[in-house]
Amino acid sequence: MTDGNGTKSPIIPTLRYRDAARMVDWLCDAFGFERHLVVPDGSGGIATAQLTFGSGMIMLASWRGDAFGVLILTPADAGSVQIAYVIVADVDAHAARAEAHGTEVVLAPQNQDYGGRDYTVRDPEGQIWSFGSEDPWA
Repeated sequence: MTDGNGTKSPIIPTLRYRDAARMVDWLCDAFGFERHLVVPDGSGGIATAQLTFGSGMIMLASWRGDAFGVLILTPADAGSVQIAYVIVADVDAHAARAEAHGTEVVLAPQNQDYGGRDYTVRDPEGQIWSFGSEDPWA
């Protein structure tokens, strides 16, 4: 499905990380994201990165105190975070991959009363991620 302009995914979650360069590698290794575009900022950080997962995408960058950055708190600063939900074909295999990369499991894989199976983890910088088989588009 696309929007009226042919865009695959018109809503793209955007995250800021203290060590975005490390997190690009970690998100690809632990969760299976793929690098679409990674632009270094010239001082060891990431100006912008686009990581894909199927037809979905996230964008991320290094946290910095610019006009946009000051609007965003890191999980360590805020004490709470929003949760990204990512649809995966095999929840248990995906959970095993994430655990093999040292991911903190917050909620182990479980079947939901409303259908589907999912699990929830915290990444190394405190962002919460849920991965599940429920596809709201189906």
